[in-house]
Amino acid sequence: MQNWFHIFPKNTGLSLYAWIIFCILPFYFIFRSTSPMEIIFGILMIILFFTTYRLSFIKKGWTVYVSVGIQIVISIGMTLFYGYVYFSLFLAFFIGNTQNKIGFITLYIIHLVTTVTAVSIGFFIQSQIFFTQYPFIILSVIGVILLPFNIYNRNKREKLEHQLEDAHKKISQLMVFEERQRIARDLHDTLGQKLSMIGLKSDLAGKLVHANPESAKSEMNDINQTARTALKEVREMVSDMKGTRLRDEVTRVRQILKAAQMNFQLEGDPVLENTPLLIENVLSMCLKEAVTNVVKHSQATTCHVTIMQTPKEWVIKVKDNGIGITDKEDDLKEHGLQGMRERLEFVNGTLKIESSNGTMLTILIPHVIQQTEQGGMT
Repeated sequence: MQNWFHIFPKNTGLSLYAWIIFCILPFYFIFRSTSPMEIIFGILMIILFFTTYRLSFIKKGWTVYVSVGIQIVISIGMTLFYGYVYFSLFLAFFIGNTQNKIGFITLYIIHLVTTVTAVSIGFFIQSQIFFTQYPFIILSVIGVILLPFNIYNRNKREKLEHQLEDAHKKISQLMVFEERQRIARDLHDTLGQKLSMIGLKSDLAGKLVHANPESAKSEMNDINQTARTALKEVREMVSDMKGTRLRDEVTRVRQILKAAQMNFQLEGDPVLENTPLLIENVLSMCLKEAVTNVVKHSQATTCHVTIMQTPKEWVIKVKDNGIGITDKEDDLKEHGLQGMRERLEFVNGTLKIESSNGTMLTILIPHVIQQTEQGGMT
Protein backbone atom coordinates (compact mmCIF):
# COMPACT_ATOMS: atom_id res chain seq x y z
CA MET A 1 0.00 0.00 0.00
CA GLN A 2 1.26 3.45 -0.88
CA ASN A 3 1.66 6.20 1.72
CA TRP A 4 -0.18 9.50 1.35
CA PHE A 5 2.96 11.32 0.26
CA HIS A 6 3.34 9.08 -2.80
CA ILE A 7 1.06 11.45 -4.69
CA PHE A 8 4.33 13.35 -5.12
CA PRO A 9 6.41 11.29 -7.60
CA LYS A 10 9.95 10.33 -6.65
CA ASN A 11 13.07 9.83 -8.79
CA THR A 12 11.60 11.59 -11.81
CA GLY A 13 14.22 14.31 -12.13
CA LEU A 14 12.09 16.94 -10.35
CA SER A 15 12.25 17.81 -6.68
CA LEU A 16 9.36 17.55 -4.24
CA TYR A 17 8.98 21.33 -4.32
CA ALA A 18 8.35 21.28 -8.08
CA TRP A 19 5.50 18.79 -7.61
CA ILE A 20 4.04 20.93 -4.82
CA ILE A 21 4.05 23.87 -7.21
CA PHE A 22 2.19 21.75 -9.78
CA CYS A 23 -0.45 21.10 -7.08
CA ILE A 24 -0.81 24.80 -6.26
CA LEU A 25 -0.66 26.20 -9.80
CA PRO A 26 -4.14 24.99 -10.90
CA PHE A 27 -5.73 27.34 -8.37
CA TYR A 28 -3.89 30.24 -10.00
CA PHE A 29 -5.23 29.26 -13.43
CA ILE A 30 -8.76 28.82 -12.01
CA PHE A 31 -8.91 32.15 -10.18
CA ARG A 32 -7.97 33.93 -13.40
CA SER A 33 -11.50 33.06 -14.59
CA THR A 34 -14.12 35.78 -14.21
CA SER A 35 -17.19 33.65 -13.62
CA PRO A 36 -17.82 32.33 -10.08
CA MET A 37 -19.28 29.17 -11.59
CA GLU A 38 -16.05 28.57 -13.50
CA ILE A 39 -14.04 29.00 -10.30
CA ILE A 40 -16.27 26.61 -8.33
CA PHE A 41 -16.24 24.09 -11.17
CA GLY A 42 -12.43 24.25 -11.40
CA ILE A 43 -11.97 23.74 -7.65
CA LEU A 44 -14.29 20.73 -7.73
CA MET A 45 -12.26 19.26 -10.61
CA ILE A 46 -9.03 19.67 -8.63
CA ILE A 47 -10.52 18.00 -5.55
CA LEU A 48 -11.93 15.16 -7.65
CA PHE A 49 -8.62 14.68 -9.46
CA PHE A 50 -6.52 14.28 -6.32
CA THR A 51 -9.19 12.12 -4.66
CA THR A 52 -9.28 9.67 -7.57
CA TYR A 53 -5.51 9.92 -7.92
CA ARG A 54 -5.10 8.81 -4.31
CA LEU A 55 -7.67 6.02 -4.74
CA SER A 56 -5.89 4.71 -7.80
CA PHE A 57 -2.86 3.84 -5.61
CA ILE A 58 -4.83 1.96 -2.96
CA LYS A 59 -7.45 0.23 -5.10
CA LYS A 60 -7.06 -2.83 -7.32
CA GLY A 61 -8.77 -4.26 -10.39
CA TRP A 62 -11.19 -2.41 -12.62
CA THR A 63 -11.66 0.46 -10.12
CA VAL A 64 -8.10 1.55 -10.87
CA TYR A 65 -8.87 1.96 -14.57
CA VAL A 66 -12.06 3.87 -13.73
CA SER A 67 -10.07 6.24 -11.49
CA VAL A 68 -7.45 6.78 -14.20
CA GLY A 69 -10.20 7.40 -16.77
CA ILE A 70 -11.71 10.11 -14.55
CA GLN A 71 -8.28 11.69 -14.10
CA ILE A 72 -7.67 11.74 -17.86
CA VAL A 73 -11.03 13.47 -18.42
CA ILE A 74 -10.22 16.04 -15.71
CA SER A 75 -6.74 16.61 -17.17
CA ILE A 76 -8.29 17.27 -20.59
CA GLY A 77 -10.85 19.63 -19.05
CA MET A 78 -8.22 21.59 -17.13
CA THR A 79 -6.11 21.86 -20.30
CA LEU A 80 -8.95 23.09 -22.53
CA PHE A 81 -10.85 25.37 -20.14
CA TYR A 82 -8.12 26.71 -17.86
CA GLY A 83 -4.86 26.14 -19.79
CA TYR A 84 -3.42 23.94 -17.04
CA VAL A 85 -1.63 20.93 -18.59
CA TYR A 86 0.46 19.67 -15.68
CA PHE A 87 -1.99 17.09 -14.34
CA SER A 88 -0.72 15.00 -17.25
CA LEU A 89 2.61 14.60 -15.42
CA PHE A 90 0.87 13.12 -12.37
CA LEU A 91 -0.89 10.67 -14.66
CA ALA A 92 2.38 9.81 -16.41
CA PHE A 93 3.91 8.94 -13.04
CA PHE A 94 1.02 6.67 -12.06
CA ILE A 95 0.93 4.91 -15.43
CA GLY A 96 4.66 4.19 -15.09
CA ASN A 97 3.89 2.39 -11.81
CA THR A 98 1.44 0.04 -13.53
CA GLN A 99 3.01 -3.41 -13.37
CA ASN A 100 0.69 -5.18 -15.79
CA LYS A 101 2.26 -4.85 -19.23
CA ILE A 102 -1.02 -4.74 -21.19
CA GLY A 103 -2.55 -2.25 -18.76
CA PHE A 104 0.59 -0.10 -18.95
CA ILE A 105 0.62 0.01 -22.76
CA THR A 106 -3.14 0.70 -22.96
CA LEU A 107 -3.09 3.55 -20.44
CA TYR A 108 0.11 4.97 -21.92
CA ILE A 109 -1.32 5.19 -25.45
CA ILE A 110 -4.65 6.65 -24.29
CA HIS A 111 -2.94 9.21 -22.08
CA LEU A 112 -0.43 10.22 -24.76
CA VAL A 113 -3.07 10.61 -27.47
CA THR A 114 -5.49 12.58 -25.25
CA THR A 115 -2.73 14.85 -23.92
CA VAL A 116 -1.29 15.69 -27.35
CA THR A 117 -4.80 16.26 -28.73
CA ALA A 118 -5.83 18.48 -25.81
CA VAL A 119 -2.63 20.52 -26.03
CA SER A 120 -3.02 20.94 -29.80
CA ILE A 121 -6.61 22.17 -29.43
CA GLY A 122 -5.60 24.34 -26.49
CA PHE A 123 -3.19 26.32 -28.65
CA PHE A 124 -6.21 27.49 -30.67
CA ILE A 125 -8.80 28.11 -27.95
CA GLN A 126 -6.38 29.26 -25.20
CA SER A 127 -3.65 30.68 -27.41
CA GLN A 128 -2.63 33.56 -25.13
CA ILE A 129 -2.20 31.35 -22.04
CA PHE A 130 -0.51 28.54 -23.97
CA PHE A 131 2.06 30.73 -25.71
CA THR A 132 3.13 32.33 -22.41
CA GLN A 133 4.01 28.89 -21.03
CA TYR A 134 5.10 27.32 -24.30
CA PRO A 135 8.48 25.90 -23.08
CA PHE A 136 6.85 24.27 -20.02
CA ILE A 137 4.10 22.71 -22.14
CA ILE A 138 6.72 21.17 -24.44
CA LEU A 139 8.57 19.78 -21.42
CA SER A 140 5.30 18.37 -20.09
CA VAL A 141 4.58 16.58 -23.35
CA ILE A 142 8.13 15.16 -23.34
CA GLY A 143 7.51 14.02 -19.76
CA VAL A 144 4.28 12.30 -20.82
CA ILE A 145 6.26 10.45 -23.50
CA LEU A 146 9.34 9.44 -21.49
CA LEU A 147 8.36 9.41 -17.81
CA PRO A 148 6.11 6.28 -17.84
CA PHE A 149 8.77 4.14 -19.57
CA ASN A 150 11.48 5.39 -17.22
CA ILE A 151 9.45 4.54 -14.11
CA TYR A 152 8.16 1.24 -15.55
CA ASN A 153 11.68 0.01 -16.35
CA ARG A 154 13.03 1.19 -13.01
CA ASN A 155 10.28 -0.66 -11.10
CA LYS A 156 10.85 -3.76 -13.21
CA ARG A 157 14.57 -3.66 -12.44
CA GLU A 158 13.95 -3.20 -8.71
CA LYS A 159 11.50 -6.12 -8.74
CA LEU A 160 14.08 -8.36 -10.40
CA GLU A 161 16.71 -7.24 -7.89
CA HIS A 162 14.40 -8.16 -5.00
CA GLN A 163 13.67 -11.52 -6.62
CA LEU A 164 17.39 -12.10 -7.05
CA GLU A 165 18.00 -11.22 -3.40
CA ASP A 166 15.27 -13.64 -2.31
CA ALA A 167 16.75 -16.32 -4.55
CA HIS A 168 20.19 -15.85 -2.96
CA LYS A 169 18.62 -16.18 0.50
CA LYS A 170 16.88 -19.41 -0.50
CA ILE A 171 20.10 -20.74 -2.00
CA SER A 172 21.96 -19.90 1.21
CA GLN A 173 19.34 -21.75 3.24
CA LEU A 174 19.59 -24.77 0.94
CA MET A 175 23.38 -24.71 1.22
CA VAL A 176 23.13 -24.64 5.02
CA PHE A 177 20.72 -27.58 4.96
CA GLU A 178 22.96 -29.54 2.58
CA GLU A 179 26.00 -28.79 4.71
CA ARG A 180 24.21 -30.04 7.82
CA GLN A 181 23.31 -33.24 5.99
CA ARG A 182 26.93 -33.70 4.91
CA ILE A 183 28.20 -33.07 8.44
CA ALA A 184 25.73 -35.61 9.80
CA ARG A 185 26.92 -38.21 7.27
CA ASP A 186 30.58 -37.50 8.02
CA LEU A 187 30.02 -37.74 11.76
CA HIS A 188 28.17 -41.03 11.34
CA ASP A 189 30.80 -42.49 9.02
CA THR A 190 33.85 -41.40 11.02
CA LEU A 191 33.20 -40.55 14.66
CA GLY A 192 30.28 -42.93 15.05
CA GLN A 193 32.27 -45.94 14.00
CA LYS A 194 35.35 -45.01 16.00
CA LEU A 195 33.44 -44.14 19.17
CA SER A 196 31.67 -47.51 18.97
CA MET A 197 35.07 -49.18 18.61
CA ILE A 198 36.40 -47.24 21.61
CA GLY A 199 33.40 -48.35 23.66
CA LEU A 200 33.81 -52.02 22.74
CA LYS A 201 37.56 -52.02 23.37
CA SER A 202 37.05 -50.23 26.70
CA ASP A 203 34.66 -52.97 27.83
CA LEU A 204 37.09 -55.64 26.64
CA ALA A 205 40.06 -54.00 28.39
CA GLY A 206 38.05 -53.80 31.61
CA LYS A 207 37.43 -57.55 31.48
CA LEU A 208 41.09 -58.37 30.66
CA VAL A 209 42.77 -56.03 33.14
CA HIS A 210 43.03 -58.77 35.82
CA ALA A 211 42.92 -61.93 33.69
CA ASN A 212 45.42 -60.85 31.01
CA PRO A 213 47.11 -57.50 31.76
CA GLU A 214 49.21 -57.58 28.58
CA SER A 215 46.14 -57.99 26.34
CA ALA A 216 44.37 -55.24 28.32
CA LYS A 217 47.39 -52.96 27.77
CA SER A 218 47.26 -53.68 24.03
CA GLU A 219 43.57 -52.84 23.91
CA MET A 220 44.23 -49.56 25.75
CA ASN A 221 46.90 -48.66 23.18
CA ASP A 222 44.39 -49.36 20.43
CA ILE A 223 41.86 -47.11 22.19
CA ASN A 224 44.46 -44.33 22.41
CA GLN A 225 45.34 -44.65 18.72
CA THR A 226 41.68 -44.72 17.68
CA ALA A 227 40.95 -41.61 19.77
CA ARG A 228 43.86 -39.75 18.15
CA THR A 229 42.66 -40.74 14.68
CA ALA A 230 39.13 -39.56 15.49
CA LEU A 231 40.47 -36.22 16.79
CA LYS A 232 42.49 -35.73 13.59
CA GLU A 233 39.44 -36.42 11.43
CA VAL A 234 37.34 -33.96 13.46
CA ARG A 235 39.97 -31.27 12.93
CA GLU A 236 39.98 -31.95 9.19
CA MET A 237 36.19 -31.73 9.09
CA VAL A 238 36.21 -28.40 10.95
CA SER A 239 38.90 -27.09 8.59
CA ASP A 240 36.77 -28.04 5.56
CA MET A 241 33.74 -26.25 7.04
CA LYS A 242 35.53 -22.90 7.08
CA GLY A 243 34.89 -20.52 4.22
CA THR A 244 37.58 -20.89 1.57
CA ARG A 245 38.83 -18.10 -0.65
CA LEU A 246 39.69 -19.03 -4.21
CA ARG A 247 43.17 -17.53 -3.96
CA ASP A 248 43.91 -19.75 -0.91
CA GLU A 249 42.61 -22.81 -2.75
CA VAL A 250 44.85 -22.01 -5.73
CA THR A 251 47.83 -21.98 -3.37
CA ARG A 252 46.88 -25.42 -2.03
CA VAL A 253 46.31 -26.70 -5.58
CA ARG A 254 49.80 -25.55 -6.52
CA GLN A 255 51.26 -27.48 -3.57
CA ILE A 256 49.25 -30.63 -4.35
CA LEU A 257 50.32 -30.68 -8.00
CA LYS A 258 53.93 -30.01 -7.05
CA ALA A 259 53.85 -32.97 -4.67
CA ALA A 260 52.35 -35.08 -7.46
CA GLN A 261 55.20 -33.95 -9.77
CA MET A 262 52.78 -32.29 -12.21
CA ASN A 263 53.38 -29.06 -14.05
CA PHE A 264 50.90 -26.39 -12.91
CA GLN A 265 49.87 -23.51 -15.18
CA LEU A 266 47.55 -20.71 -14.00
CA GLU A 267 45.81 -18.22 -16.27
CA GLY A 268 43.69 -15.40 -14.80
CA ASP A 269 43.42 -13.73 -11.41
CA PRO A 270 42.27 -15.90 -8.45
CA VAL A 271 41.39 -12.74 -6.51
CA LEU A 272 37.70 -12.24 -7.33
CA GLU A 273 36.00 -8.84 -7.05
CA ASN A 274 32.50 -8.27 -5.65
CA THR A 275 31.92 -12.01 -5.30
CA PRO A 276 29.66 -13.39 -2.52
CA LEU A 277 31.45 -15.77 -0.14
CA LEU A 278 28.87 -18.44 -0.99
CA ILE A 279 29.87 -18.32 -4.68
CA GLU A 280 33.58 -18.27 -3.89
CA ASN A 281 33.22 -21.27 -1.56
CA VAL A 282 31.46 -23.27 -4.29
CA LEU A 283 34.13 -22.34 -6.85
CA SER A 284 36.89 -23.26 -4.40
CA MET A 285 35.35 -26.64 -3.54
CA CYS A 286 34.81 -27.46 -7.21
CA LEU A 287 38.38 -26.48 -8.08
CA LYS A 288 39.69 -28.64 -5.24
CA GLU A 289 37.63 -31.63 -6.41
CA ALA A 290 38.64 -31.13 -10.05
CA VAL A 291 42.38 -30.99 -9.28
CA THR A 292 42.06 -33.98 -6.93
CA ASN A 293 40.57 -35.92 -9.84
CA VAL A 294 43.47 -34.89 -12.05
CA VAL A 295 45.98 -36.18 -9.49
CA LYS A 296 44.12 -39.43 -8.77
CA HIS A 297 42.79 -40.50 -12.15
CA SER A 298 44.22 -38.59 -15.11
CA GLN A 299 47.83 -39.89 -15.27
CA ALA A 300 48.61 -36.41 -16.60
CA THR A 301 51.85 -34.47 -16.46
CA THR A 302 50.34 -30.99 -16.80
CA CYS A 303 47.31 -29.27 -15.25
CA HIS A 304 46.20 -25.92 -16.66
CA VAL A 305 43.72 -23.81 -14.64
CA THR A 306 41.96 -20.79 -16.17
CA ILE A 307 39.99 -18.36 -13.99
CA MET A 308 37.72 -15.75 -15.62
CA GLN A 309 35.29 -13.25 -14.13
CA THR A 310 33.03 -11.52 -16.68
CA PRO A 311 30.07 -9.17 -16.11
CA LYS A 312 27.76 -12.15 -16.67
CA GLU A 313 29.47 -15.14 -15.04
CA TRP A 314 32.36 -16.74 -13.14
CA VAL A 315 34.24 -19.41 -15.09
CA ILE A 316 36.95 -21.90 -14.06
CA LYS A 317 38.48 -24.31 -16.57
CA VAL A 318 40.66 -27.22 -15.46
CA LYS A 319 42.52 -28.88 -18.36
CA ASP A 320 44.93 -31.83 -18.17
CA ASN A 321 46.81 -33.91 -20.76
CA GLY A 322 45.87 -37.25 -19.26
CA ILE A 323 43.93 -40.30 -20.42
CA GLY A 324 40.54 -38.56 -20.32
CA ILE A 325 37.20 -39.74 -18.94
CA THR A 326 33.82 -40.53 -20.40
CA ASP A 327 30.46 -39.04 -19.48
CA LYS A 328 29.12 -42.35 -18.22
CA GLU A 329 27.35 -42.53 -14.88
CA ASP A 330 29.96 -44.86 -13.34
CA ASP A 331 32.79 -42.50 -14.28
CA LEU A 332 30.86 -39.53 -12.88
CA LYS A 333 30.45 -41.27 -9.52
CA GLU A 334 34.03 -42.54 -9.46
CA HIS A 335 35.46 -39.09 -10.10
CA GLY A 336 32.97 -37.26 -7.83
CA LEU A 337 31.69 -35.20 -10.75
CA GLN A 338 28.06 -35.83 -9.87
CA GLY A 339 28.69 -34.27 -6.45
CA MET A 340 30.21 -31.22 -8.13
CA ARG A 341 27.15 -30.84 -10.32
CA GLU A 342 24.82 -31.10 -7.34
CA ARG A 343 26.85 -28.46 -5.51
CA LEU A 344 26.74 -26.13 -8.53
CA GLU A 345 22.98 -26.54 -8.88
CA PHE A 346 22.55 -24.64 -5.63
CA VAL A 347 23.94 -21.50 -7.30
CA ASN A 348 22.43 -22.17 -10.74
CA GLY A 349 25.83 -23.24 -12.02
CA THR A 350 26.79 -25.85 -14.60
CA LEU A 351 29.61 -28.31 -15.17
CA LYS A 352 30.78 -29.21 -18.69
CA ILE A 353 33.09 -32.13 -19.50
CA GLU A 354 35.22 -32.37 -22.63
CA SER A 355 37.48 -35.38 -23.15
CA SER A 356 39.86 -34.87 -26.06
CA ASN A 357 43.64 -35.09 -25.64
CA GLY A 358 42.98 -35.19 -21.93
CA THR A 359 40.07 -33.78 -19.98
CA MET A 360 38.75 -30.26 -19.58
CA LEU A 361 36.20 -29.40 -16.90
CA THR A 362 34.39 -26.07 -17.25
CA ILE A 363 32.79 -24.73 -14.07
CA LEU A 364 30.35 -21.89 -14.78
CA ILE A 365 28.23 -19.85 -12.36
CA PRO A 366 26.07 -16.97 -13.73
CA HIS A 367 25.83 -13.63 -11.92
CA VAL A 368 22.03 -13.44 -12.30
CA ILE A 369 19.56 -16.24 -11.53
CA GLN A 370 16.70 -16.28 -14.00
CA GLN A 371 13.30 -15.50 -12.52
CA THR A 372 9.85 -15.82 -13.98
CA GLU A 373 8.35 -12.41 -14.50
CA GLN A 374 4.88 -11.98 -13.05
CA GLY A 375 2.50 -9.26 -14.11
CA GLY A 376 0.11 -7.34 -11.93
CA MET A 377 -1.33 -3.95 -11.18
CA THR A 378 -0.15 -2.00 -8.17
